[in-house]
Amino acid sequence: MSDRSDQVLDPEDRKLLTLARSTRARNGVPEGAAVRDETGRTYVAGSVDLASLRLSALQTAVAMAVASGAKSLEAAAVVTEAELIPAADLSAVHDLSGQATTVLLAGPDGELRATVAAG
Repeated sequence: MSDRSDQVLDPEDRKLLTLARSTRARNGVPEGAAVRDETGRTYVAGSVDLASLRLSALQTAVAMAVASGAKSLEAAAVVTEAELIPAADLSAVHDLSGQATTVLLAGPDGELRATVAAG
């Protein structure tokens, strides 16, 4: 994991953080996530917490991308109060894309805390 809070983000990565933050706020969920696939399409999701199904926002966004035909991911973003991205979330990104995919971690204010490789 690397700290990138002092670096300028690519506009497409900033868009992912904005979408993830908006989803978190709009749906009143603990996490928001957004992923960008190999064609540039984005998928946005909040965490799912049902009696029979619990998915993180990132797992849900990856599942949406797969269900829509994505073959790989270019980047992902998570907005959460958590300090770390759980291993299961990184595994979901890795399963679709491999270890090179960048996952951005930001706090509820949208400020980037860290950049993590999925692998």
